[in-house]
Parts: sequence; C-alpha cells; structure tokens
Amino acid sequence: MSTEVQERAQRHEYYKGRGVQKAFDENEFQSSSEMTLPRCLLITPARNEEKNLERTIAAMIAQTIRPVKWIIINDGSTDATPQIVDRYAGAYDWIERFDMPAHRDRSFAAKAHCLNAAWRRVAALDYGVVGNVDADVTFEEDYLEFLLQRFAENPRLGVAGTPFREESGYDSASDSFEGANHVAGGCQLFRRACFEDVGGYVPNKAGGVDWIAVTTARMKGWQTQSFSERYFFHHRRLGTAERSRLEMLYSYGEKDYYLGGSPLWEICRVAYRIGKRPRVVGGLALGFGFMTAAIRQIERPVSAELIRFHRAEQMRKLKAIVSAVALLKRIDKFSIAKRA
Repeated sequence: MSTEVQERAQRHEYYKGRGVQKAFDENEFQSSSEMTLPRCLLITPARNEEKNLERTIAAMIAQTIRPVKWIIINDGSTDATPQIVDRYAGAYDWIERFDMPAHRDRSFAAKAHCLNAAWRRVAALDYGVVGNVDADVTFEEDYLEFLLQRFAENPRLGVAGTPFREESGYDSASDSFEGANHVAGGCQLFRRACFEDVGGYVPNKAGGVDWIAVTTARMKGWQTQSFSERYFFHHRRLGTAERSRLEMLYSYGEKDYYLGGSPLWEICRVAYRIGKRPRVVGGLALGFGFMTAAIRQIERPVSAELIRFHRAEQMRKLKAIVSAVALLKRIDKFSIAKRA
C-alpha cells in the first residue's frame, strides 16, 4: 500500500471513530479518473453549533476535492460558533464567515434566508454545483468527490446526495419511504442551473424547505438522486433541535398536510408509524398533526401544480408497496420510488 493510501486509511479510521460509518477496502483508495469535475460552492447555516461544527469542518478539510468556496453563516449565534469559524477561515482561504442579523427565532425559514443570502452574495463566482451542508454532519474523505463525479457523468442530474445515519441507529435508506429519488437536506447538492431553475430555497417557517427544492427540481424535469454507495452521519436526531420526540412527530404530520400530501398516503403512514417507537402514541401524534393542520387550513407554501405532482408520486409508491405486499415480496423502501 502506498504512503498516500496509508495516510488516507489513517484519516479514514479517525473519522470512522467519530461516527462516520462506511468502511473502505483498499481498492476504493485508488485515484479517481481524469474526468473534469465541476467547481463547487458550499453553504452551511450555523446557529449555536459549537458542539458539532468543528467536526464538520474537520471532515470538510479532509476532503480529496474541496469546494472552491465554503460559506459558513453565523445565524445570530450566542455561543462560540463565530470564533470556531474565524479560526479555520484564518487558516483556509476557501472558508468564509458570513453574519446574518441576530434573531431569537429558530425556524426553517431562517435557514432558507441564510442559504439564499449567501447564494446571492457570490453570484459572480465561477462554480457549477452549489450545496447546503448542515453544521452537524460528517462524511468520508471522498464524499464530495464522489458526488461531483455523479454530476460530471450525468448532465441531467439536478440534485444529488446520499442517505444518512444517526447515533440512534436510524438509517434513512432503510427506515424511510422517501426513497432514492429524494435527497436529504443535511447534505444536498444542486447543479447550478437546477438551483437557479427552482429559484433557490422557499422560506417556510414550519419547514420543508429542502423537500420543496428537490421536489420542484424533479417536477421541472431534473433528475434527483440519493446514491447509496456513500452515507453522511447526522450527529443530532433529525428534527429534534429544541423539540421533544412527540412534538417532532406532530410537526411532521402538520408538514405532510401543508406540503400537499395525499390523505390516503397519510392514513397509511399513520398505520405504519403506530408499530414504531414510541408505539401507538407516535402514530397518533403524526395523524393528529395532519388532522389539526387540515382543520385549521394552514396555508400551504407550495403551488397546486407541485401538490398534484407530489400526490401522483405518492400514489405510484403506494401502488408499488401494495403490489409487493400482495406478491409476498420484500419491500425495499429505498428503491421503491424508482420502481413505481
């Protein structure tokens, strides 16, 4: 094994010990092909992320292909987040700190405002891919290179990412019905033309900004894909920042409604969720969130066209699931959407 490979293997063991799950074999340490990869701009909103941000930065610095610019947005932090960013920005000229006005509100609309402000700030920059990376994730050292290769290979690929895992054991590839067509918002890369086509992120206080962007891209004819050959590791349970587990499930039900989800799909989702922990009450919280949102007629931040597109996708997935059950076949949650 060459010195370069040995060094990469040592760094791999370092990150593996910090929660990054995928192991490499020796063959995967081979140099990448000589294809030209698109230049990449990355944006990370960070609000009071001193606990996680430094390991995200360490994972980015270790990348085999680095972004041409990485803007870390200090979104009104009151902890050491700005000082952490400054320390690394002083050492790496491709890292930049950008401050948003201080505010007390922690919402997904704030995330969208951060991302769009940073995107407009570097409009003149030469790049082909723009991505959102959360401040509490880590990944293998060839993660960014792998995704950029997928863009280079397929000009119709508009959004790319990977499944993710959490310390709780949650695996988005096996525990979610979103499937391979969905790209999780924790690390979501867009072809620049695609991001401009969808108009960036739609500010929505209750959430769903990542989902709206990737689903809109698919509706406009772009291919969107989560590649299961790699994973990223999410160091905080999804959706639990400043909320309990039941509050999170209730909010998911609300989100299913205001993003235009089919009532039939929601009934099936609640029935499925009742058997998962927290048993019964988790499913009831999800269903109650959807029902109360419908009664209150919460304003939907999506167009009627997107709602029709979303429900058609849900019905195709539901048909594929029912067909698999009827034929006593194992349901592959990750690939079910591609077969639908």
